[in-house]
Amino acid sequence: GPRVSGTEGLAAESAPDDAVETAPPARSTRKTLITIAQYGLLAVVLVAAFFYLQSNWGEVGPRLREISVGSLGLSFVAVVVGIICATMSWQVLVDDLGKPIGPGRGAQIFLVGQLGKYLPGSVWAYLLQIELGRRAGLARARVFAATVFALAIAMAAALCASALAVPQLARDHPSLAWLPWLYLLLPIVLCCLHPKVLTAAVRWGFKLLRRPRPDHPVSGKTVFVSLAWALGSYISYGTHMWLLARSSADVGLEGWGQLIGVMAASMIVSLIAFFLPSGAGARELVIVAALSPMVGPGAAAAYAAVSRLLFTIADLGTAGLAALTAVVAKRKLGHYHGDPGID
Repeated sequence: GPRVSGTEGLAAESAPDDAVETAPPARSTRKTLITIAQYGLLAVVLVAAFFYLQSNWGEVGPRLREISVGSLGLSFVAVVVGIICATMSWQVLVDDLGKPIGPGRGAQIFLVGQLGKYLPGSVWAYLLQIELGRRAGLARARVFAATVFALAIAMAAALCASALAVPQLARDHPSLAWLPWLYLLLPIVLCCLHPKVLTAAVRWGFKLLRRPRPDHPVSGKTVFVSLAWALGSYISYGTHMWLLARSSADVGLEGWGQLIGVMAASMIVSLIAFFLPSGAGARELVIVAALSPMVGPGAAAAYAAVSRLLFTIADLGTAGLAALTAVVAKRKLGHYHGDPGID
């Protein structure tokens, strides 16, 4: 073949290095800025959660002493179980949309991201989950799709469970008479949860975001299991409130079922009041209205405040434990490699 002169050969050998040295580090700078923004947002979220905890302590502290240690401890455990169920409802969906990520990584993305709800505007929680998923090696499209589907499933489960309490709430409290109208959404939500509808939505969304679509459709089993986990979360939250209410009144099994519906209804109201940090105030309105006939207005307000405190502590605790578990999982299993084009 033709010979290459020494000068030309030298130029050819040095060209790649020169190109690397002179290429603008735009991608590296952008990645650094995104990382700083992510950690900055997480820091703001944690500060907001701790501030909320501190600001409510004066109201809650005296009432805590009136509740037995056993009831308080079991109530807190029920909250944690409910949070785990909600996490698994999301985990089932995100695992079905690609290579399974494992509960350690999944819990970190979901639980740490959920702390964003303590900022005004629920959108922060979803944005934080998407960015945490991206850092863990998941495509943003995949996390976004799982989060939207989980939200729809949580709404369907909440509407089903709240049927245990909404009729009585609407009848006894004129300010909540609008709640039954929410059931007009139930047929729409259930239609949207049909596997064929979800599969079409996934394929359209992944195509729009220029991501390789999943290699299989969303299955009916996946939707059913996710819905079962979501229902489990509301049963746990209702049990949590039932255990608190039993501290000052004889609340039987009928009251337990009603409080499951109350907690589900309060979560729906929190979603509607998305502009409030974690639905603060809106959720308590429903809880106090339902508890007042059972335990009296004063105790009802106190238990609603104690419930908020337990939820905040559980959110922070489970998020911290999940983050630690994810670090251990990464050291043991290595970086997740599942979604192409992410690393």
